[in-house]
Amino acid sequence: MASEDVVGKSRGDTAVTTIVNLAEEAKLAREGVKAPGHQILTICKSLVAGGVAGGVSRTAVAPLERLKILLQVQNPHSIKYNGTVQGLKYIWRTEGLRGLFKGNGTNCARIVPNSAVKFFSYEQAAKGILWAYRQQTGEEDAQLTPLLRLGAGACAGIIAMSATYPMDMVRGRITVQTDKSPYQYRGMFHALGTVYREEGFRALYRGWLPSVIGVVPYVGLNFAVYESLKDWLLQTNPFGLANDNELHVVTRLGCGAVAGTIGQTVAYPLDVIRRRMQMVGWNHADSIITGKGKEALQYNGMIDAFRKTVRHEGAGALYKGLVPNSVKVVPSIAIAFVTYEVVKDVLGVEMRISD
Repeated sequence: MASEDVVGKSRGDTAVTTIVNLAEEAKLAREGVKAPGHQILTICKSLVAGGVAGGVSRTAVAPLERLKILLQVQNPHSIKYNGTVQGLKYIWRTEGLRGLFKGNGTNCARIVPNSAVKFFSYEQAAKGILWAYRQQTGEEDAQLTPLLRLGAGACAGIIAMSATYPMDMVRGRITVQTDKSPYQYRGMFHALGTVYREEGFRALYRGWLPSVIGVVPYVGLNFAVYESLKDWLLQTNPFGLANDNELHVVTRLGCGAVAGTIGQTVAYPLDVIRRRMQMVGWNHADSIITGKGKEALQYNGMIDAFRKTVRHEGAGALYKGLVPNSVKVVPSIAIAFVTYEVVKDVLGVEMRISD
């Protein structure tokens, strides 16, 4: 009988504890404070949304992404890829369908965490900057200006890029190699191990500086232009594009396209230099980099890479691959932004980029 009383008391205590916990969470919700478990779940959902957005957008434009890199690093003395259409046809003819998507698995392995961190970092940076801005101005209803959004986007880009840069470095090499290359990276982890073993740890971050400098205008402008353009359309509602304070998916795609075009045009030369610096030290580089009978140029740093590229190939070389990149980046950025917002709606995440 005593044991039954103990069991009954234990069950009663458990029930009371559960009720108290639920009441406490309800109180926190009424006061606008989220329980720790809810906050963690929200963060995880936001990271998932960013990862899905990155994977979907990059896979959709994978052939153009590979062609862009091939154009960026090919030697002018041995031109195999001459333009977007010819380049895609050449890859299809020589390597087949798999050739068009070579390196995409490694790219997705990089871009999924990169995109997840980037979107989440932007939201957190934007909130922190907005809080500081409101404290400074004393205006509780103040909103982020385009310049502040640029700063938040730049912070997000630097954090995400730095966190996943070694994967981007080996992805470039895997993308460049062909079936006829004298040496083959078997995958991302094999490439990471090989580069570390043969060239040292620093090689995994070769080209990091131009990447950091380039990511500020690129990612910063992407977020700043996208959010500012959305706000302007919601406020002015030209041609009735806004419905119930919401923009149609097609309109948001258009905002993303404009943002992507502006960002990539400004930062593109730094992307070319980054790719070329990533190839330095690769002893088994394929002939598309070295050219037949030619030796690949060696760069002693970002400035040296700029100088040698312009001296040997002209200023136009800084925009090699711009056409396929433009064709790629517009739908890629647009798809990423819209996919991110759609997935967050599906998962029921309260956080918004514009908050």
